[in-house]
Amino acid sequence: MPDINALIERWQAGDERAAEAIYNHCRDRTFRLAYGLLGNPSDAEEAAQHALAYALTHIKRFDPARASFNTWLHTITVSRCRDRQRRKRLPIWTVFDWQRGEDDPVDPALTRERHASQEEVRSQVWHAIQALSLPLREAIVLRYWAGHTYREMADILGCPVPTAQSRVRLAYERLRSGLAAVDLTALEEEQAR
Repeated sequence: MPDINALIERWQAGDERAAEAIYNHCRDRTFRLAYGLLGNPSDAEEAAQHALAYALTHIKRFDPARASFNTWLHTITVSRCRDRQRRKRLPIWTVFDWQRGEDDPVDPALTRERHASQEEVRSQVWHAIQALSLPLREAIVLRYWAGHTYREMADILGCPVPTAQSRVRLAYERLRSGLAAVDLTALEEEQAR
């Protein structure tokens, strides 16, 4: 894992190889965040590319005293995703499609029936996430898919920490009430592995 701060310093000094290394280090995580917010691979790719391009061309604006590079980049990414959402209605897709990716093989130990059941639960969960309002969807994706702290979320979303916390809590409550009939045991077992 490269030292991102050293790469940033090198890029700020004009080392183009450092810019390429930053891009390569951040592209997958940036794409996954955009994908979690937009739900469409081509839209997510475009938003992630725009976010990374902006971050790299404006690297001198990055201030490590204000936020980590990851937080700064994710702030830009959320902004680009909001721009895309304003221009296009979001399609609905399944968490299974998002989680599976090309590098994630299907567990051969799963029976077809169990696999189908898990896929259905994932689909219901993701439909419920897509039905959340934009602020709640952003909060839940930043917290659980991108793994940000509440402080980082507040910085990314431009809100106080208690607001970030309440958005996650409210999103979780709405998901729980909307999914009351869904048996989440299969997903919980899978996450424990």
